Amino acid sequence: MEGTEGRSGTASSVIADWSLVFWTLCAVILPVLITLWCSFQRSRRQVLIRDIFRKSKHDWHYTDLFGQPSYCCVCAQHILQGAFCNCCGLRVSEGCLKKADQLFLCKEIMMRSDGGAHSSMPHHWIRGNVPLCSCCMICKQQCGTQPKLCDYRCVWCQHTVHDECMMDCLKTEECTFGEFRDLIIPPYYLSTINQMRKDKRTNYEKVVPYCRKHWMPVIILANTRSGNNMGETLLGEFKILLNPVQVFDLSKITPAKALQLCTLLPCNAVRVLVCGGDGTVGWVLDAIDEMKIKGQERYIPQVAILPLGTGNDLSNTLGWGAGYAGEVPVEQILRNVMEADGIKLDRWKVQVTNKGYYNLRKPKVFTMNNYFSIGPDALMALNFHAHREKTPSLFSSRIINKAVYFFYGTKDCLVQECKDLNKKVELELDGERIELPNLEGIIVLNIGYWGGGCRLWEGMGDEPYPLARHDDGLLEVVGVHGSFHCAQIQVKLANPVRLGQAHTVRLILKSSKMPMQVDGEPWAQGPCTVTITHKTHALMLYHSGEQTDDDASSTSEQDHVREQTDEDI
Repeated sequence: MEGTEGRSGTASSVIADWSLVFWTLCAVILPVLITLWCSFQRSRRQVLIRDIFRKSKHDWHYTDLFGQPSYCCVCAQHILQGAFCNCCGLRVSEGCLKKADQLFLCKEIMMRSDGGAHSSMPHHWIRGNVPLCSCCMICKQQCGTQPKLCDYRCVWCQHTVHDECMMDCLKTEECTFGEFRDLIIPPYYLSTINQMRKDKRTNYEKVVPYCRKHWMPVIILANTRSGNNMGETLLGEFKILLNPVQVFDLSKITPAKALQLCTLLPCNAVRVLVCGGDGTVGWVLDAIDEMKIKGQERYIPQVAILPLGTGNDLSNTLGWGAGYAGEVPVEQILRNVMEADGIKLDRWKVQVTNKGYYNLRKPKVFTMNNYFSIGPDALMALNFHAHREKTPSLFSSRIINKAVYFFYGTKDCLVQECKDLNKKVELELDGERIELPNLEGIIVLNIGYWGGGCRLWEGMGDEPYPLARHDDGLLEVVGVHGSFHCAQIQVKLANPVRLGQAHTVRLILKSSKMPMQVDGEPWAQGPCTVTITHKTHALMLYHSGEQTDDDASSTSEQDHVREQTDEDI
């Protein structure tokens, strides 16, 4: 009996052990299988969504969470995640995406040709998800107040209408394109121009929309890699308000190709809004210079700036501010572009010729809009540029970028890599040799602002120096004693060493290797001769909006600039 009981006890113990092993394996393997299955389904769903996005005429973007209460345009259900069109504003759930693509048309950048000429088009109504605080164009009451898919919005003029106010006449009424009709390129205009090109006619001046005299179409050039990564959001907002054909992403197309749209528009009427830093603005101005070389001077646009970079000194000089972080609505930005005044900006040729008897390399040639410098600020820019090239993902915020600049400036205060610059260089202003005091850096200015918002030439304002201008063909040349001196100047605790003004600046680096920069593009340079001469003018737009205390001192200067520009025109 005892043996039988022992064997039965051993058997039950083995069964219990195997049972424990089985359930342990189930507890481990089952979640893994579920995870793998979910991952497979998710990837399969993403492939299907990407396929729909690729074939669709809508500019779909997927989001995990809408920024405001949203309802699917197909099933009318409340949705938290799904897809939205950057051009027409449609919002749909993931399951209704394919059906929405078949049911709803997106904005047409060019009307389909039916053999006839068009000078107008009806409203393009989209139901639901109207902007908050919008008013009905019929009864003037607020739209979109009910918690459901309701009311209509025209994707061109942005007018909204209640469901009960929508009448048959509104569905066929001509669209006026709303507040920004002077900036929009209508689809029927492009279809007419396309037909004229086929007929080999080029008198585009006669094809002016709405029979308006003040049509000034705007082209948006946005650099999605600039500063605080707001370019992607701005692209969508501008596509909603304008014709999508007017909005370009500079990470996908070069400014030279985008600006060819100007040749299809009336002469001397186009305005360009550059969303990016000073480097992006310089890139666009170089493309405009190429247009001049090609003989397209009459199509040259005027350039406005939406500052997305780190420094934005050119933008600050022209009244567009020191940085943009979404605090101003896109609608107000377009109003500012419409109201801006045209001015001129000097552009300079910087030629760097290396020294040496056997030097067969061509001189390096740069185009300068803002400033040239040699010394501590160029060293900070060089260190910043080198680290951003290694780890670009870390430099996605304007605050982080300025913190890195501060770190390298503090480091240079201790190391002083650029000391005794006055012993290594010779400076000539309009052919006259300048005796240099003990300096670590020399800065040649074309614009009023430097170093992220400091008016360098005027300094603390305790001495009667003439205001720096950007259209007088003169450069302002100053010196600094080091990184700490630069910091003192920026907080108005010190003045720079003013060396003079000149039409031509020549700087000879006799020995050693020194950091140099042109408009934030730094490099390490050996013995050379740097010659800065006037190159051309650029047509810019000046925004005379709200001014800060620093800007108030330059009001008379800008008024004089505008008067001079009007006389030239």
